[in-house]
Amino acid sequence: MNTAEMTAKIAAGNGFIAALDQSGGSTPKALKGYGIEEGAWSSDEEMFALIHDMRSRIIKAGCFNGDKVIGAILFERTMDGQVEGKPVPQALIEKGVVPFIKIDKGLEAEADGVQLMKPMPELDQLLTRAKGLGVFGTKERSVINLADAQGIAAIVQQQFEVGAQVLAHGLVPIIEPEVNIKSPERADADRILRDELLKALDAMPGSDKVMLKLSIPAEAGLFDALVDHPRVLRVVALSGGYARPEACAELAKNRGMIASFSRALLEDLRHQMSDDEFGASLGGAIDEIHRASTRKTLVDA
Repeated sequence: MNTAEMTAKIAAGNGFIAALDQSGGSTPKALKGYGIEEGAWSSDEEMFALIHDMRSRIIKAGCFNGDKVIGAILFERTMDGQVEGKPVPQALIEKGVVPFIKIDKGLEAEADGVQLMKPMPELDQLLTRAKGLGVFGTKERSVINLADAQGIAAIVQQQFEVGAQVLAHGLVPIIEPEVNIKSPERADADRILRDELLKALDAMPGSDKVMLKLSIPAEAGLFDALVDHPRVLRVVALSGGYARPEACAELAKNRGMIASFSRALLEDLRHQMSDDEFGASLGGAIDEIHRASTRKTLVDA
């Protein structure tokens, strides 16, 4: 796939985006969920090797292909690694899966009800390397805990500033201002975020498009205006802590939003499984998430 083909696939592909981007802080939890306890490694290098083996196993699985998985978000170390002797982005592209990379370096302490992204002083170098490896886009996460208008405005401003830097390197940013689904002010935060995103999208110069990765809104259909915005290539949803059945049920209520799940995709996979068991479990998860992304209950019922 060239860039134009990847753009078309992300814009209109009948599938979802897998999130394989657990970073250093969340890797032990991801490995534990996979059936590997913390005592199984003695250094960060060994830990990252184990998580790379897990991700490689997923990518190599026959069911993990561009028919239902249209994209995959990678951790930086995964992007720099290999699968069966090929750079991971190239291995994905050959399976029809569009590669993205997580670029944020974690979160600042909460202020005004939100957590901004930490500074990324080496971002330009990372973007140049990613582009050279065939990566299509990026993902950058910040978190909204309360319906604080000033804090949410600051989140959106920072996200679009980083997004402009990504676009300048010829990559497509996935802007991810996650609303904490456990927030007592979740519904109000959703509305404030929608309105701030619409203002930022309307103010974008040029003709470039961005993607949005959002928590599934408390009110079904709240993000329809974002789905329809001419500067938005695609709106994807994070699972946000929901188990897969609930995440899929909530996603299916929202027109135009497709999944970009991590935990909800991987939750049933175990290191101890045979390859046949692993493929069957992953395939079942892919089918369930694909249905929620492409068959909407309020539209198709």
